[in-house]
Amino acid sequence: MPTGILALFAFLPILVALVLMVGMRWPATRAMPLAWLVSAAAGVLFWKMDPVVVAASTIQGFASAVTVLLIVFGALIILYTLSESGGMETINYGFHGISTDRRVQVIIIAFIFQAFLEGAAGFGTPAAIAGPLLMSLGFPALAAVLVALILNSIPVTFGAVGTPVWFGLKNLSYKVEHAISETGPGIGFADMDGFYMLIGQWSSVFHSVVAFILPLFVVCFMTRIFGRNRSWKEGLAIWKFSLFASTAFVIPFLVSAFFIGEEFPALIGGLVGLPIVLMAARRKWFLPQASWDFGPQSEWEAQWTGEIATQADITFKARMSQVRAWMPYVLIGLILVLTRVQFLPFSGWVRSWSIGFREILGQSGIDYAIEPLYNPGIVPFVLVALLTVLLHRMPAQKVKNAWRQAFFRMKNPTIALLFAVALVQIFKNSSFNPMGYASMPLSMAEAVAALAQGSWPLFAAFVGALGSFITGSNTVSNLLFGEFQYDIATALDLPRQIIVALQAVGGAMGNMVCIHNIVAASATVGLVGMEGAILRRNVLPLLLYGAVVGAMGMAFAYLVFPGVF
Repeated sequence: MPTGILALFAFLPILVALVLMVGMRWPATRAMPLAWLVSAAAGVLFWKMDPVVVAASTIQGFASAVTVLLIVFGALIILYTLSESGGMETINYGFHGISTDRRVQVIIIAFIFQAFLEGAAGFGTPAAIAGPLLMSLGFPALAAVLVALILNSIPVTFGAVGTPVWFGLKNLSYKVEHAISETGPGIGFADMDGFYMLIGQWSSVFHSVVAFILPLFVVCFMTRIFGRNRSWKEGLAIWKFSLFASTAFVIPFLVSAFFIGEEFPALIGGLVGLPIVLMAARRKWFLPQASWDFGPQSEWEAQWTGEIATQADITFKARMSQVRAWMPYVLIGLILVLTRVQFLPFSGWVRSWSIGFREILGQSGIDYAIEPLYNPGIVPFVLVALLTVLLHRMPAQKVKNAWRQAFFRMKNPTIALLFAVALVQIFKNSSFNPMGYASMPLSMAEAVAALAQGSWPLFAAFVGALGSFITGSNTVSNLLFGEFQYDIATALDLPRQIIVALQAVGGAMGNMVCIHNIVAASATVGLVGMEGAILRRNVLPLLLYGAVVGAMGMAFAYLVFPGVF
């Protein structure tokens, strides 16, 4: 069957999800099971997959969803534990002491603070923390989720201590080693670690340019959609502070990428940038004279809020010291760093216990495994939630309330994620077919590449975004499409490091529209059935991101480095 026809059939499940969620505004709890059913039918009818393989893939997907659901549950436990203990109110009091301007809060929390969380944890964790934090400050739930998801993109290539690069691109090892043996020292790096660092460097360059554009755009986007005056101009008034914050983040971000490696740009960028930006906000450097806030809640549109109400009275009190209130987040960051850095023994300790099963329903290559203690939902989220009970001296009834609320909020995201991840696994495992067809994702990518030809750098990042949209992971997007991007660059005589870096960047920008993250982040602020509205609004910043890095990719590929590696 021609690749173009296969690509159309492969796109059907995605089209169903888009039409139902964006066009008909179905909740993901209804849309994703139907999209899964379409993917299963496409696999059996067009890829001639054995129904047992489809069933095994579905089971694999359900099991894999547990990984994401543990993170969502852990984020909810932290949120409700801090809410019940008074720690969250104390944190909010501290943020209000820095600035009551919502535009400043977006830049500090959704941009800089999230970058640190992404660098340490990744896998959807930052938006699941930042969204509830913003909402507790007085943001409408929809606004909190939108800004958290959109800005959790710039650091994602380097999330979870560089996992999307050093693990996501591991399938390229034999191709890179062959290139090194063919070219020798002139290739610019000596081994696979050097290749990873090169991709990290180019990815950081692409992201850094967007880092000066996207935060300001998001603030303007917020004031236009949620402001009383529906004004872009009110957001633009913060431009000086936004550019200062971007500079404070980008300099250590780039330095880390070029001189340390691909593991730490996001982590160091956030860690160094946050105190600098907080200091500037406290001293009112670069801030406009007039503060900006949302209108009264009585004027908010119904779809802006969900099952968890935003407090109408935003007068906070310090229930404890700021140090004590922030200690759970400090512990989260510290534990994440200690358990992710490879030269310390803690990573080996938490990864020593694994649960899983091989050859599901007897199907070779369809396996599942989880390292429970390495999952951020358990260590550090649940662990720190338990420690917070002691740190904040919580009575038993408040602890009970926190856990009950967290379990209650898990119902809808569980349904949506089970079927979303099952769809992903059918997509990935469609390569197990007797026809010799490429998998569904690769069929779509090959069809697009055939149309694009020499203009491929303009579209390469969007393939990475497609991978994230389908799989919910920059890492998995790179695993799916990294080799394909490398081969396209080779065939079109384009610099392979540029195209592979665009793949890594595209997987990060796709973070803002992937169903996994939208469902997970929405659940933490009580938004049910609004996934389509979020997806629809996030398309514009995705296109902006892709246009900027695509134009840069064309310039680097043809004007700066024609024919280099």
